Amino acid sequence: MTTRRAILLGSLLLVALSGARAKAQAIPPNQWQLSPAYVPSGEVMFGQYCAACHGPNAKGNGPAAATLKAPPPDLTTLAKRHAGKFPADYVETVLLFGPGTTSHGSASMPTWGPIFGILDKQNARAVQQRIKNLTDYLESIQEK
Repeated sequence: MTTRRAILLGSLLLVALSGARAKAQAIPPNQWQLSPAYVPSGEVMFGQYCAACHGPNAKGNGPAAATLKAPPPDLTTLAKRHAGKFPADYVETVLLFGPGTTSHGSASMPTWGPIFGILDKQNARAVQQRIKNLTDYLESIQEK
């Protein structure tokens, strides 16, 4: 009796697997892939690229912050540090070209412009959209 159950169970499993395989083959691969023009939101990118150093709350307390020469700045106070106005042009410049060099060597922050260029296969429009999304997100989290 147990052999009979094992054969029945095995047969059912094979039928189920072949049905799942046929269904997976029916969906063209390009339907489940992201569009080449897809650019994540600023919040998503912040979590992916910035939160390790700046922290998930952008206060400069990310898990990698302790390993850096200089602590990352609190990004929620950018407007406060610029006379109450969010410095969008400055933020975009830093994201595209990096913060520049410091008196003690190179800056710790990656230069995201070229990195985004590689990710977006040199699509300048997509790179600009990434920078804009990140800038807009940072503006949205400013302390009042």
